[in-house]
Amino acid sequence: MKSYKIAPSILSADYANFESELKKLEATGADYAHIDIMDGHFVPNISFGAGVVASMRPHSKLVFDCHLMVSNPEHHIEDFARAGADIISIHAEATPHIHGALQKIRAAGVKASVVINPGTPVEAVKNVLNLVDQVLVMTVNPGFGGQAFLPETMDKVRELVVLREVNQLDFDIEVDGGIDDETIGIAKEAGANVFVAGSYVFKGDVAHQVQTLKEALHD
Repeated sequence: MKSYKIAPSILSADYANFESELKKLEATGADYAHIDIMDGHFVPNISFGAGVVASMRPHSKLVFDCHLMVSNPEHHIEDFARAGADIISIHAEATPHIHGALQKIRAAGVKASVVINPGTPVEAVKNVLNLVDQVLVMTVNPGFGGQAFLPETMDKVRELVVLREVNQLDFDIEVDGGIDDETIGIAKEAGANVFVAGSYVFKGDVAHQVQTLKEALHD
């Protein structure tokens, strides 16, 4: 069975104090720092680029899970690999060259992850599942924090579990959007094992919120 991992999204953190925010996350026993990269084109918002990731890298031993919500992500892979990304997630919808882009991530020595939006069928990534270490299922529409979890996206998680077993593959299934102490159990039951949570983690005491998520996983 895949181990469970908590991946707080720093999109909801205090941007002026990333170093201290990362230290707080490490102290909670979180597994990943989920870093949302937005270009203002593929999604409406703009967040931060590879330079910001590079500046954070010396201050944290957390796995840097970089989610590229950008058009033509293949143009940015090397920059984020150099910046210290451990995992790079790219959207199936963002490039016509998804095979090549995933191969480029792996060639850079980084774990490769493919993302599907709520409106994108699993069929769109079926032919690249042998190239990935992770599949990220968006459980909200990407680009904004604080949205409500879309339960119908769990059908995609269940479908991915079946495809992984049938094809004897070994990728993680990550969910992102609207994850809290209630929805994390729904995602776990569907078959997800990596859980991104932003607004929920940073809306209160970070250590308490992460602990609550961990406890919810073991209920």
